[in-house]
Amino acid sequence: MQPLQKLLNKLNGLHYQQEYLCLAKEPFQNPIHAYFVSDGHVIKDITNEHLFTGYSPLIFTLISSDLKEPFSKIEMFFSQRSLQPNDLFKKRDALAWLSLRLIQKQKIGDNEIYYYKGIRGQHHFLSFFHQYIIGLNNQVYNRKKENVFLNNALYKQVQIAYSIPRIISLITVGSGGLYNLFPTDLHGPVNEQYYVSSLRHGGKACKQVENAGRIVISQVHTDVYKMAYALGKNHMQELKPKENFFFSESLSSVFKLPLPKSLLSYRELELVGSFDHGIHKLLLYKIISSQVVSKDPSTLAHIHNCYATWRHRKGLPGNYLVR
Repeated sequence: MQPLQKLLNKLNGLHYQQEYLCLAKEPFQNPIHAYFVSDGHVIKDITNEHLFTGYSPLIFTLISSDLKEPFSKIEMFFSQRSLQPNDLFKKRDALAWLSLRLIQKQKIGDNEIYYYKGIRGQHHFLSFFHQYIIGLNNQVYNRKKENVFLNNALYKQVQIAYSIPRIISLITVGSGGLYNLFPTDLHGPVNEQYYVSSLRHGGKACKQVENAGRIVISQVHTDVYKMAYALGKNHMQELKPKENFFFSESLSSVFKLPLPKSLLSYRELELVGSFDHGIHKLLLYKIISSQVVSKDPSTLAHIHNCYATWRHRKGLPGNYLVR
């Protein structure tokens, strides 16, 4: 590490060394809330009613039942306070906020899926000085060939998006007796019938999913958090024999695809549509089956260091797992 980078790391104000901190989603106490706000009034708490499906650009996914109409622009405010519809709430009271613009609609039965792109965002997880230092470090040292570089405005939006714990699931894809297993945190069910995820459209994993047309997406226990991160390299790996992966002896109920170890639940998904935006291919699936294997309340998820540092300074508990 270069001397300047060491200095910037000492001055960034972050309490934890790792950028993303793993945790068990269920016992995470006093989480942040995300709200739709209009004209100074809370419209709805959407903490658990939106999907984070892209980071370059930032993309959030909503279903029409969450919005009375597809607003061309929306604002999300983030707060530790528990608020009710029609409560007064101003931007200056927000711990963070995001402004988003509608980029795509998809029809599914009687509903529509709305995709919103992040336009701008601000947060108060850290002081202006510390945010400046983090931005300087980002500008100087994160422009690497293997990285997707996020400019500072986008980087700040991503920090905000990861203030809500995002579940890290494992995707199984296979063809001709060969398989791949890789993690994703850009995904989620839009309702009981449909599911959305995104993958980098230039990656091998994305091509494998498109070619196969069916996957298994599994929620796993936190005890495999190191393994889940290590599997990230498989986004750019070829299909391989089953023995090369972190699979158990169990197979999914319909597709008969191998399931990962430390499994909590899984869904079998069939690809029905997609579109590209930024570096992402947004993939729409029909849910073919859904199985709960274990009710152990320890689903693997992670949050960003900026929000974790704010929680530490406020004395809020954190069940973090350091890799």
